[in-house]
Amino acid sequence: MATPQAVLDRPTAPAPAAPADTAVQAKLMEAVARLRPIIAQRARQTELDRRVSADITEQLIAAGLYRVVQPKRFGGHELGLEVLRRLAFELGQGCTSTGWCYGLSAAASWVLGMFPGEAQHDVWGASPDALLASCIAPTGKAEPVDGGYRLQGRWSFGSNCDNAQWMSLGAMVPQEEGKPPRPLFLLVPKGEYEIVDTWHTVGLAGTGSKDIAISEPVFVPAHRTVAFADVLEQEGPGAELHTSPIYRLPFLSGFPPLLANPAVAALRGALDEFVESVAARATRGAFAGGGQSIAQFGHVQSAVARGEAAVDAAQLILQRDLQLATDLVAAGTRLSAAQRITVRRGHAYAVQLCVEAINELYDVVGGTGIQLDNGVQRAWRDINAVAHHISVNWHAVSSMYGQMRLGLPPRGQY
Repeated sequence: MATPQAVLDRPTAPAPAAPADTAVQAKLMEAVARLRPIIAQRARQTELDRRVSADITEQLIAAGLYRVVQPKRFGGHELGLEVLRRLAFELGQGCTSTGWCYGLSAAASWVLGMFPGEAQHDVWGASPDALLASCIAPTGKAEPVDGGYRLQGRWSFGSNCDNAQWMSLGAMVPQEEGKPPRPLFLLVPKGEYEIVDTWHTVGLAGTGSKDIAISEPVFVPAHRTVAFADVLEQEGPGAELHTSPIYRLPFLSGFPPLLANPAVAALRGALDEFVESVAARATRGAFAGGGQSIAQFGHVQSAVARGEAAVDAAQLILQRDLQLATDLVAAGTRLSAAQRITVRRGHAYAVQLCVEAINELYDVVGGTGIQLDNGVQRAWRDINAVAHHISVNWHAVSSMYGQMRLGLPPRGQY
């Protein structure tokens, strides 16, 4: 049977947040508005290149966009993950891959803020603009040695690795006999790992999410590591170094919304392109009634309505759940297991809404939709690719929520 506590722990609409540095936010939003048309114009080339260009990356850096959740002690703004989500949402309407890479590399600065202070200084001491990329799954092996670890292995899905100066890599560390290995994040500078060009995909092709390999073990000092458990349980050792509570936010309450967000942005961009193109188009096929305005068909109108509703609903879910988690942490409250699982449901459901909406929209786009330079088909591929990520996959996450509500032990990541 469902537990009453699960009902009590459902997220509720958040109270209005205290205003942040609105002048900084406004400046960043202005930069996004200026860059989005450039990013949109290059979306097809980004896909062909299978990475975000160094030029676009430099423009994002110059605009200060990568500093949004970077600690203030290194020149960052500490504005919060909801601000980052909104910025990535605006960029992602022009190019899903660019929005994905921006959001995840910027979020890596948030995670670095949970590392020991010495590790933060290693990365940003010489250059506050140094970028990070990450491979979260602990597929590497870290052997304890004097002063740190010897790390080697191979990792997949290193999004934006071509533009990063550091990688955060997950690895398992053996413990004493009778105890299971424990996972760590370890920071490795460029030059100590190899980028293996494995990224040939049907969706999110421009993210450059290539494999990372370390064939011969490299030494990682102990201060360049943080335990998965500390990041998951709001106990990262660097949290006390900063003024913002965001560095005490549980990783799986803050990071998955930034994985879901590109799907919502892609749908928003696809809808705008579709509506603009439909206004000037008429049918040409004899069986459909040549010469009729496409906008007059009821199934076309319904597809647009579903898409707009999905964007609204998904944005509200992601915003609400990020705000809930942030407000609780700011108040010194730990998120309960039920709250964490419930916000995980929201992350996956936001993506599922977008999948259903883009599939319906693509069904009515017509013959032009099979052209590779058509933005609706690119969004169709990108959104379905986002939905395959295990952290926001509806089938993977919804079962965990159902287990909780039915009084069963939840199996999954939260």
